[in-house]
Amino acid sequence: MIASVRGGREDRGHGRYALTETEHGYVWGVCDAVDGLFGEPRRGTYELFGWVADGVDVRGWVGSRVWLVPDDDSLDPWLLEDAKSPGQLSGADSLVLDGLDDYEGPPEGHTGVVRVHDGHRWLGSCEEFVRVLPAEHVAPPLVLRGLAPGDQLRTALMKGTRRALDLEEAALEIHDDQGEPLTDRLLWTKVSAWRPSSCTTDLIDLELDGELFTPVPDHARPIWERWLVGPPDRLGAWVGLDTRRRGAWLDLVRERACRRSHRDRPAGHAYELDGRHITDEPGLYLALGESVNGPGGYFGGCPAALDDCLGGTFGYTAPATLLWRDAATAREYLSQAMTPEGRSYDLFAEVLSVLTEGGMHVTLA
Repeated sequence: MIASVRGGREDRGHGRYALTETEHGYVWGVCDAVDGLFGEPRRGTYELFGWVADGVDVRGWVGSRVWLVPDDDSLDPWLLEDAKSPGQLSGADSLVLDGLDDYEGPPEGHTGVVRVHDGHRWLGSCEEFVRVLPAEHVAPPLVLRGLAPGDQLRTALMKGTRRALDLEEAALEIHDDQGEPLTDRLLWTKVSAWRPSSCTTDLIDLELDGELFTPVPDHARPIWERWLVGPPDRLGAWVGLDTRRRGAWLDLVRERACRRSHRDRPAGHAYELDGRHITDEPGLYLALGESVNGPGGYFGGCPAALDDCLGGTFGYTAPATLLWRDAATAREYLSQAMTPEGRSYDLFAEVLSVLTEGGMHVTLA
């Protein structure tokens, strides 16, 4: 007999993963292992013809947010996230970029000059920007192993029709090994196959269509594996990471924080910020989060989110004081930032302004 999960989220059991229906909240099933959670998301590839570098060798990982700015003021910049490049092609004047795109690139046939920046500096410009059709991609299935199915899933599997096996929108809710909510992933779920689990005959292995799921990038796997054990118990566990992986760490910090309640400290609290490792934007918000809420703490991931946190419910009550040690490090690395359109601004000064307006009296040391 197959074990089952009854009812809604409160009856989800103690598995690390719970597949839940998003509209009504009932649980399709609970398990402790998922194959296909990590992989390489489908990326857009572009060739930039007539590439002229601005003194920068664009090779390898380029940036978490790379903006392509057309010379036509009627067009908005478009974004490539987690952009990478093999560099300029041998014997050619073109540059290849690939990344997670926002699907709002140039109009069909656009041939005007496009300038490229990474949020901090201009990388170069090109005369033409062309999307390259991706190679054939077969996504591996998402397999929930050792799944205890809920009543609704049992009914769908017994019917076995195409309509019954289309579970529509669902969330893969993910808890750490301490049972605390960490994050989730939305997906459109179609059951491809199911079979008795190799773990035990009371459970099943449920195979879902991988084309309908965006995997967590492989570079973030070590970060996730660390957080799945439980939150860090010391400050600065992220400091040895590069910018790309700091971004993945910040994503989990943010997503975990949105699933937890926070007890605000009383007004007048004195905070201290260790600024030695604020050498990039993710490091800024990771250090701020830990200064207010301890190891793995969250307190904003951009100026607007920081402003929201200063309004309460994220561990802080105005007014308060903040001693920012080694502030010169952040000033050096964050004073030269760029808007999507390429206008320069001082991120360090903007964060100080947001903190001050939110009732935080900051002393730079």
